[in-house]
Amino acid sequence: MLIIIASFLYAKAAVGFPGETSRIMIYHVPQAWVATLAFFISMIASILYLSKRRLNADHIAVTAAELGFLFSILATVSGSIFAKVTWGSYWNWDPRETSIVILLMIYGAYFALRSAVPDPERKRVFSAAYAILAFATVPFLVFVIPRITMSLHPEDTMNPVDPQLDSRFMTVFLGAMVAYSGLFGWMFNLKYRLLKIEEKIYKGLEEWEMD
Repeated sequence: MLIIIASFLYAKAAVGFPGETSRIMIYHVPQAWVATLAFFISMIASILYLSKRRLNADHIAVTAAELGFLFSILATVSGSIFAKVTWGSYWNWDPRETSIVILLMIYGAYFALRSAVPDPERKRVFSAAYAILAFATVPFLVFVIPRITMSLHPEDTMNPVDPQLDSRFMTVFLGAMVAYSGLFGWMFNLKYRLLKIEEKIYKGLEEWEMD
């Protein structure tokens, strides 16, 4: 709440952006950062699962992937709002917009895979392998491809070399980065604990059926 208030009442609009659109970046960039971080964590946890076969690693992988998918959607929505205000259309099939759609499809397939495999062990193995391969596309889709093609993105069309972000804007922006990272940590912990509870319930049902 503090970040929301500060983004409108404390931070000054950045030079190089039309009107007040720079305020959207206070939300858009942290959302994209958290999504990338979450997919990276999912990949690392998947590697650990394949090497150690620990159920906790699978819980971490799927939790991070779910949150990465969620924050990717949020980044897409906030970016679309920026596009509407700036270019008059929510969607322009810009390279960055196209790459985020591809990324969402890749990770959407991850959840489809987990739902399609009935055997728990095979599901975890296949999902871990897929998550590793899926993250291999993230650097190209998020960082490489959008930067080697012509784009409407502010980095390519409207920001000067020196974006002239004053101290107030930078304070709120960095605060938003910390706040979104903290939100991710809180949501991650909540979802992970829920999976642990489901695991205990499942084991209890198995023991009850055996008895």
